[in-house]
Amino acid sequence: MASLIGVGLYFLPSLIAVARRTHNVTGIFLFNLFLGWTGVGWVIALLVAICSSPWYYWYYPPYAPGACPPPGAYSPPGAYSPPGAYPPPRPW
Repeated sequence: MASLIGVGLYFLPSLIAVARRTHNVTGIFLFNLFLGWTGVGWVIALLVAICSSPWYYWYYPPYAPGACPPPGAYSPPGAYSPPGAYPPPRPW
């Protein structure tokens, strides 16, 4: 039982990477497998597992479509030309 807990703690960075579905699970696992015994390698693998972005950030934007304000919503008046306005108005 104690050895199972020890193996679980040793591979904790890999388990975190799998649970967070990071894009580099294999790299974290291999780094943890070969360099985790040093202690420093285990801490590095843990930090990479925690700080890596999940895989879907690499394929989808981190916001829902339509969640961003339209272009020019926070611009001063006259700084943004509406779609179809050509040529855009000059600020001078």
